[in-house]
Amino acid sequence: MEEKKLDLNSIIGLALILGILFWMMYQNRPSEAAIAAEKAKKELVAKEKVNKAVTTQTQVAPTPVAVVAGDSTQLVQLQKSLGGFAYSATLPSAKEGFTTIENEKVILKIANKGGYIAEATLKNLEKFKKGSGQLVQLIKDNNANLNIQLQTSDNRNLNTKDLYFEPTLTKIGADQILSMKLKAGANEFLEYKYILKPNDYMIGFDLRSQGLNKVLNTTKPLDLEWSLKTFRNEKSISYENRYTEIYFQYEDDKIDYVGQGQDKEENATKASFVAFKQHFFSTILLTDKPFETAKLQSNNLVDDETIDTVYTKQLKVNVPLAFSNGELDYKMNWYFGPSDYKTLKHYDKNLQKIIPLGWGIFGWINMFIFIPLFGFLSTTLGLSLGIAIIIFTIIIKVAMSPITFKSFLSQAKMKVLRPEITELGEKFKKDPMKKQQETMKLYNKAGVNPMAGCIPALIQIPFMYASFQFFPSAFELRQKGFLWADDLSSFDEIIRLPFYIPLYGNHISLFPILASIAIFFYMKMTSGDQQMAAPQQEGMPDMAKMMKIMIYVSPIMMLFFFNSYGAGLSLYNFISNLITIGIMIVIKRYFIDSDKIHAQIQENKLKEPKKQGKFQRKLQEVMEQAEAEKAKKAKK
Repeated sequence: MEEKKLDLNSIIGLALILGILFWMMYQNRPSEAAIAAEKAKKELVAKEKVNKAVTTQTQVAPTPVAVVAGDSTQLVQLQKSLGGFAYSATLPSAKEGFTTIENEKVILKIANKGGYIAEATLKNLEKFKKGSGQLVQLIKDNNANLNIQLQTSDNRNLNTKDLYFEPTLTKIGADQILSMKLKAGANEFLEYKYILKPNDYMIGFDLRSQGLNKVLNTTKPLDLEWSLKTFRNEKSISYENRYTEIYFQYEDDKIDYVGQGQDKEENATKASFVAFKQHFFSTILLTDKPFETAKLQSNNLVDDETIDTVYTKQLKVNVPLAFSNGELDYKMNWYFGPSDYKTLKHYDKNLQKIIPLGWGIFGWINMFIFIPLFGFLSTTLGLSLGIAIIIFTIIIKVAMSPITFKSFLSQAKMKVLRPEITELGEKFKKDPMKKQQETMKLYNKAGVNPMAGCIPALIQIPFMYASFQFFPSAFELRQKGFLWADDLSSFDEIIRLPFYIPLYGNHISLFPILASIAIFFYMKMTSGDQQMAAPQQEGMPDMAKMMKIMIYVSPIMMLFFFNSYGAGLSLYNFISNLITIGIMIVIKRYFIDSDKIHAQIQENKLKEPKKQGKFQRKLQEVMEQAEAEKAKKAKK
């Protein structure tokens, strides 16, 4: 039976059907007004429920002031009616209000209602509008929430986000300690304790309870929910959103992430930290006693980059808080600060692993070569970041030049042998297997390894890939200018377009253009040598056409790909290709002499053939076996 294939008409039909479905979904989506109306309706219903509950509670205990005065009977009745936590409503300090603590790095504003951080501002770090004076705020305008759902002994559910905590600020030495207590009685409370040390992004966060086994159901863990709607802090929202996601550590030291897209979920066991990582900033919750489980959720909020420009993602985690002897006792920490490799590594808690430096050898190159070398140039020597990138690129390319030389030398040898290989091709035109055997013998006799040109190129690939991971993650590039680029961590726009080009954007960046021109000339130079070095084989004309097409396609792809990428990466690629072109010219002009290579090859032919390597020997054996099988079949 003939295999079914999709023809052009089928593809067009499917595309039309999908287009109609998407159009219907778009037309039928709820409008912003409808969404707002539904939200207002829900808020009204919730408010009515609260008012009804308050009215009922007031009927049970109409004189809460008398409780404060010392009526123990009424106090017990009032606590029972609201699971104990009505006591906090009678405290003078248990009302709307905020307490601010700050050091040289952060400013934290903690609300009485909910006891959580209402604002987290990073000092000396501005948003993408450099010089605007608008500091980066990771938390503000109710974009974050911390809530613990409490279940009372009589099966009532209360949420800490709706209850008022009593603040007490003290100082021990240079440390600021803010105790937020949600009281259920004189000596029964849930406490959030914030400990802010000088000049530090890490904040201590102790969560404990006292006496709550009298009013709470402690037979099962409490549910803690932490969420963050991440604000846009960089010039390129698409670039920032690409590097915004949830990372987490689980089972001692394993690191994973949730991923990009809509409704992404992961479940972790024994989670010791959860990081809401943005491109250049992170909000991290750490715990000394790992959470038994963690449910992590991520949702992309950017559907249209021209409209959705305030937030990037909605991030959420749910974890259980287990009771120990009827009480809660967790030693935790909050981190509000830059997603900087060195800063995070300083805490010795594996936090630096949330920086995407690449896996395996790519990550090793970044950790042990790129980061130390670039840090030496930019920090130790104090070079400007643009100059540091240029010198960094020169050092890497010069260090790789011996490998480049071996690659070009191999190409030159293959170019000299090409006439003889072509002759073998004509001689054994009707016997491809014999042609391959004789070609391998020629390589061995001439002392030429056909793989020698490929291996150096393969060695350079990890360094190229490592650079694609290193520059987008380099926090030190943020808001540092060079030439016309005002921010090396974002695109270097020189022209703003009045329209949007799909996959390209609504701006023109100059460094990607220069990098594309450089790679065009590099490929133009190398493709000619590769075609001259390659033996003429069946199908080679088509390959030559493909190479010519790639000369033009690759720079165009690079131009589109890098237009919204950071200028630092485009600058690196531009300088890298320029240096490679220069090294090629020097090697060809001063180090490679075709006549000398030809003479050396002829001399090698007169010598005893070099002992074949394992790969060549194995390949030779395979071909000989195939030839023998072919001969047997011919006799039959």
